[in-house]
Amino acid sequence: MKFIDPRIDFAFKKIFGSEDAKDILISFLESLLCLEGDRRIAELTILDPFLAPRLKDLKSTVLDVRCKDHRGISYVVEMQVEKVAAMIKRIQYNSAKAYVQQLGKGEDYTKLKQVIAITITDFVLFDGFDHCVSMHESRETVTGQPHLVDILHYFVELPKFVKELETCEDIIDQWIYFIKYAGSIEEVPAQIKSAPIRHAFEKARIANMTQDELELYDKAGMAIVDARGRLELAREDGLAKGIQQGIQQGIQQGIQQGIQQGILIGEQMGARKTASDLLLRLLQRRFGSLPEWASAKIAEADLATLETWTDRLLDTNSLLNLLDN
Repeated sequence: MKFIDPRIDFAFKKIFGSEDAKDILISFLESLLCLEGDRRIAELTILDPFLAPRLKDLKSTVLDVRCKDHRGISYVVEMQVEKVAAMIKRIQYNSAKAYVQQLGKGEDYTKLKQVIAITITDFVLFDGFDHCVSMHESRETVTGQPHLVDILHYFVELPKFVKELETCEDIIDQWIYFIKYAGSIEEVPAQIKSAPIRHAFEKARIANMTQDELELYDKAGMAIVDARGRLELAREDGLAKGIQQGIQQGIQQGIQQGIQQGILIGEQMGARKTASDLLLRLLQRRFGSLPEWASAKIAEADLATLETWTDRLLDTNSLLNLLDN
């Protein structure tokens, strides 16, 4: 593999968060947000630039890219490989925190500028639509007008991007192609003409990385593999526990049902025996000793039949007619 994988948080930070490669981040932001004319980014300040030595000393770090353009708009750009608990809430919390942290103590609210949070995910986050890029904002429910626009959220869901490079229609398609596939190709595709994207490929070349950067990149990749392994084990463990719990519940339910059915059968058998004994006594008083065929027929009859024969007893003088089904 000739290029590092931009989906790995460390690699993403190196490519899009380096001070010497602001053209890469500016091009990505402008193409994603459709910034044209005077809305284009004339100047960009990276608030937390990529520094491999500093990252090496940290046990954990949020490897997002925070920057601000010449109009004061703040951008929080983050790559997410694994879906974590309460992820949507965490994204909203981080964007709200970036908005609040613009003001110092006692400063006026008019100084607050827009915050745009951009989250790239290597998994499907929203099931309700198929398009890869989505923008989320607050709107008034009746008119549909956006009035609360100081915090916007953009999402790029990589699994929903299914275009071949030949069918990429614009720069943002090529950027998404780069993020999703750069780690699995060996040469810069000839179709890529954009200078910032070609610069991103150059920035991602393994041959251009220092030994420390390679070590951090490998550790970041292993951390993702380990996290996925733990998640898979947790799923398997949860499945096994679920199966075992289901078996135990099934056994308990089966026992309970068996007891209930046994009680019901016992009650039915007790009622049948009572009805059979009663009918035998009445027949013997009426007809004397019963022939074997009559006793055998009564022994095989169910409860309903026994009750029917008992009801007939006063209306017939013939044992044969009485026990005739």
